[in-house]
Amino acid sequence: MHEESTASETTPPSAPEAPGQEKSAAAGESAAGAPSLEERLEAAERALEEARDTWLRAQAELENTRRRAREDVAKAAKFAVERFAGDLLPVKDSLEAALTVEAPTVESLKSGAELTLKQLAAAFEKSALKEINPLGEAFNPHFHQAISAIESESEPNTVVSVLQKGYLLADRVVRPALVVVAKAKA
Repeated sequence: MHEESTASETTPPSAPEAPGQEKSAAAGESAAGAPSLEERLEAAERALEEARDTWLRAQAELENTRRRAREDVAKAAKFAVERFAGDLLPVKDSLEAALTVEAPTVESLKSGAELTLKQLAAAFEKSALKEINPLGEAFNPHFHQAISAIESESEPNTVVSVLQKGYLLADRVVRPALVVVAKAKA
């Protein structure tokens, strides 16, 4: 007991801290290496502001990307046939040139029509527009439209006549072929 009293006698009693002295104690803690609550709060607020800024920038970039995608789709739809139209211009020019001839002969008209047809076939080929000419093939309702059925020596459901050729655009039917189909003899 005696030791306790000497220890208390040598240590001066601490005076109550004034309100201004609390901050100096907190500042003393931050100087010792541990951040104060205020410093931690400020750091958290800065991190929050940076995250908010990053989020806002990402939202703006996303909206810009969506807008550009909508514009690209609109342009693609608007100008989808541009290349095909360019391939058809020589065909039109050939037809107009044929009409300007003053005294055409049957032979010149025929040869001009053949050349124009070749130009048109080349334009179709460049654009992946393929002809459906199913003469002698089995009837396929996905590619052919039967107009009638006639008795024939051919196997039933075989195309015996093509009234109008069909066309595919990149394996998608643009127009089915109009056909006459064989049916079994009665």
